[in-house]
Amino acid sequence: MTQSHPRISKAVIPAAGLGTRFLPATKATPKEMLPVVDKPAIQYVVEEAVSAGLDDVLMVTGRNKRPLEDHFDRNYELESALQKKGDAARLAKVQQSSDLATMHYVRQGDPKGLGHAVLCAAPHVGQEPFAVLLGDDLIDPRDPLLQRMIEVQERHGGSVVALMEVAPQQIHLYGCAAVEATVDSDVVKVTGLVEKPDPADAPSNYAIIGRYVLDPSVFGILRQTEPGRGGEIQLTDALQQLAQDEKIGGPVHGVVFKGRRYDTGDRGDYLRAIVRLACEREDLGPDFRSWLRSYVTEEM
Repeated sequence: MTQSHPRISKAVIPAAGLGTRFLPATKATPKEMLPVVDKPAIQYVVEEAVSAGLDDVLMVTGRNKRPLEDHFDRNYELESALQKKGDAARLAKVQQSSDLATMHYVRQGDPKGLGHAVLCAAPHVGQEPFAVLLGDDLIDPRDPLLQRMIEVQERHGGSVVALMEVAPQQIHLYGCAAVEATVDSDVVKVTGLVEKPDPADAPSNYAIIGRYVLDPSVFGILRQTEPGRGGEIQLTDALQQLAQDEKIGGPVHGVVFKGRRYDTGDRGDYLRAIVRLACEREDLGPDFRSWLRSYVTEEM
């Protein structure tokens, strides 16, 4: 019999990072506000949460992150100006971000890592399972990863991580999972996790990407977790404890994702993400693809 578990309603988006890889652009502008075509990266992430039914969104921010709050707030002066111009299309785009979700904000006072950022959400989340979405990974809305993860969590309880197969020589860039097969081809049981292992020591080539559905028991573990790799409190270390002892907060499963993912975590991948998304836009794609073909042909 399928077991029933509490319905997930809250999403947590850690957004306190300094964005040092994008300096000097991020000296005064949060990296989450860098545009991906014509929307800031963070809006794609909030839209994904809302599409999965999570319209209660807590953003974990830090110093100099006020533009994030402003983006999801009303801008009456701009809206009034667009109304007077009769520019209904742009007015709708401006209002969309402020109407997306019920937004909440909390500051991560010290940059102590992803695990610490998640722990900052404990008072808001309470004793409910919740989702965590990292802004560096944009998931194409045609490939509903988060919805699938929520389905798995509601069936099995515990926690669920998003996994993606990567080349063995790339696994040192990610958290890595040891897994066992289940009856579902896209779902595995996670038996262990390690943060950024050497390729020779990696238990698999299944990398953790930036989507999690977590049991609230993770907060108690994070409070006791010592700084790990990089001197930070690693979420991977807390999930390792959950995977080793299901009595704490249920099992840990992984959803193996094979869809479209846009990595905006470094400059090269950020540019490739913009090109891919622009090419697929109905309003921009035809002209942009034509220009791109010509440009590539001339350069080659």
